[in-house]
Amino acid sequence: MTPDLELIPYPCNRLPQRLLEACRIMIEAEYQVYLVGGAVRNLVMKRPPSDFDLATDAHPHQITTLFRRVIPTGIAHGTVTVLYRGLSLEVTTFRSEGAYSDGRRPDEVTFGTSIVEDLSRRDFTMNAMAIDIKHQVLIDPYGGRHDIDQHQVRAVGDPASRLSEDALRILRAVRFSVQLEFALAPNTLVALASAAPKLSAISVERVRIELEKMLVSEQPSRAFRIFRDQGILAHILPEFLHCITAPTGDDAPGLSLYEHLIRSMDATPSDRLELRLAALLHDIGKPNTQIRDTDGTMRFIGHEKESARISSELLKRLCFPTRVIRQVEHLVLHHMFFYEPSWSPAAVRRFIARVGKDNVADLVLLRRADTLGKHGNEKASPLLNELLQRVEHENQSAGAFTIRDLAIGGNDLASIGVKKGPEMGKILEELLETVLDDPDLNTKPRLLQIAQRLYETRFQPLVRKGQEPD
Repeated sequence: MTPDLELIPYPCNRLPQRLLEACRIMIEAEYQVYLVGGAVRNLVMKRPPSDFDLATDAHPHQITTLFRRVIPTGIAHGTVTVLYRGLSLEVTTFRSEGAYSDGRRPDEVTFGTSIVEDLSRRDFTMNAMAIDIKHQVLIDPYGGRHDIDQHQVRAVGDPASRLSEDALRILRAVRFSVQLEFALAPNTLVALASAAPKLSAISVERVRIELEKMLVSEQPSRAFRIFRDQGILAHILPEFLHCITAPTGDDAPGLSLYEHLIRSMDATPSDRLELRLAALLHDIGKPNTQIRDTDGTMRFIGHEKESARISSELLKRLCFPTRVIRQVEHLVLHHMFFYEPSWSPAAVRRFIARVGKDNVADLVLLRRADTLGKHGNEKASPLLNELLQRVEHENQSAGAFTIRDLAIGGNDLASIGVKKGPEMGKILEELLETVLDDPDLNTKPRLLQIAQRLYETRFQPLVRKGQEPD
């Protein structure tokens, strides 16, 4: 250890016993071992650690002789994963790194012998602390504890150099700031803008993972304001650039569309990724559809369709799962509903059929978030509550909202002579419309009777003439 390095006593009895057992195996083999990374940060912040990373002077092949189950997860960079009594421990040899010519990973890695040198290569001061397991002391050579006390994210050493080494650190800095509700240290904040162009070298998968973590934080709009102000947006989410100066609409004068979208995002539940994405994207197509009527009124004709299209393309580009893309696209496409108490029961049923009964609650949450994102209050809540009550009433009645809910199916239609194909599909659609008007008609005898009449009066004459049914 460095003689003048401040060592802060840290009783290791606070750590899991299984972790200490694994460390003792390494110590008894006369290797140094330190707990590093996010676990130390969380412990200093009095938060429970979620995973455990160890740094050691032992080389990977030496670790494999000490434990029975070792996975060579990143052996070229000195990292292996030790599976010990239900724990997954990422163990990395002390190292120093060469230049990052590709802005993603070091050109070369040299194994070292010093924990302080190892900590010097880390991204932020709060992540550059270590707990010496053998001597039960906390090592903090770069002021991580002070920065945690000051609630700030600060790069280790020169911020410009640190962020340029691995451009993902730009997003990590923003993510830590948002997740922990810390400010970015002034010199680190300035360095974000200069390093931002290097983000083009980062894979979209890594960008998506960081974005997901920000989106489920308490107030993700903080991240998106940093993206805008530090020139990051152009390199990861260029689809939003035209929203920065675009208006939200006549009903929100002076509010930029970008600000509306990120405020709406904040107004959705933090544990609902798809809903947060839908709120962020629900009006992204407005600039492409903006027109003004002759009286000067601003309109965005069909913006929900354009927003759904852009949402789908953006999420596909970032390699989101297909399930997420489809759900977000669906919510965005249907967010422009306008409930009125004058709706008939059939109109409520048709709304459920159009959007899907499993999506009604989310669409109401999205509408509330949209309102909050514009006005800061829920003007439409009474009507939305009434809609939810009426939807619940219809759901309780076990009505038919999809073709699958009909009392008959394709085989039943085939039994009365309807051929499988377009005409069968059209008859089933007609039957669903009939049942949405009058749920009492959803019985097998009644539907077969209606289907027979439809087939004979609307489809058979066309077939005889050799025409395709409309």
